[in-house]
Amino acid sequence: MKKSTLLKTGIIGSAVAALCCFTPVLVILLGALGLAAWVGHLDAVLMPALVFFLVLTVYAFFKKEKDACCDTDQQVPRA
Repeated sequence: MKKSTLLKTGIIGSAVAALCCFTPVLVILLGALGLAAWVGHLDAVLMPALVFFLVLTVYAFFKKEKDACCDTDQQVPRA
């Protein structure tokens, strides 16, 4: 997987998980779909998902920074 794709996935996943954790968006959506009984189990899924995506974002960011500093576009002259 590309480093930029990994970073984008982490950022988007973190944003979606944070939106669902800290706002009633998911509660309203599940209530409208008739699945309000699942609301009690959201914390067991959303908090680990938020932590996972935040760790993925940090990992991808530092991996991208490390690879960027080590990349060189210079070719080694052959003897």
